[in-house]
Formats: sequence, C-alpha cells, structure tokens
Amino acid sequence: MTTGRNTLCKAERLVSRKLTETLFGGSQSRSFVSYPLRAVYMTVPRSEGGQPVQILISVPKKRFHHAVDRNRVKRQVREAFRRHKHPLCDAVRPDEQLVVAFLWQSATHFPTSAVEQHVVSILRRITEKL
Repeated sequence: MTTGRNTLCKAERLVSRKLTETLFGGSQSRSFVSYPLRAVYMTVPRSEGGQPVQILISVPKKRFHHAVDRNRVKRQVREAFRRHKHPLCDAVRPDEQLVVAFLWQSATHFPTSAVEQHVVSILRRITEKL
C-alpha cells in the first residue's frame, strides 16, 4: 500500500559554505516573510545520493542572548518542518535539490502552534512556486 508520499524524504542540514554563500548571494534565490520567520530558498542540481531538501535554521544572538532560547526556537522550527515536509518533498523534481534557510526575525518567543502555522505557510508558498 502506497500513500503517495516520498517515504524516504529526509531533510539534511545545509553545511556547505559554498552553497550557503550562493543561497544568500541573491542572484538565484528567492525569499519572503511569514513573520517571525523569513525564508530564503533556491533549487540546485541534485548530487548523487543527495537528499531532496537541505535546510538551515538561523536564530541570531542579537535577538536571543541565551543559547537555550535560540535552541528552543530552532527546535520548534525543526519539528514543524519535520511534520509538514512531505508535500514539499513531493514537489521537488527528482533531478533537483531544494535548499531552504529559515531566519528568525523576532526578539520574542512564540507558542509552538504559532511557529508551526508560519512554517506550514512558508512550505505551502514554496511548494506553489516549484
């Protein structure tokens, strides 16, 4: 029985400095805001054995001075992405890889349900653009 979802859709963390610089270089990437998150994304050719999606989550020290607060926000965003990534993974073509950066814009905490709504909104908008 198949559900139509890509069961092997694992998002790996973006660790390539070159790819990160390309993402934030602005020439090929697109971005938009769903406050308190800003999303920057682009598609690149997929390398052999690469996952369909790579993500980066950034919470600046300027907004949250304590690491425990930054880690909480990153955990909220990661969990929301994990729960709602399947339509996005299905929308990515087999020969492409999607690179997404989530940037936190607020200096206050939000409830997990609110963070989840914003992440879902971002993922829906990216899926529509693909």
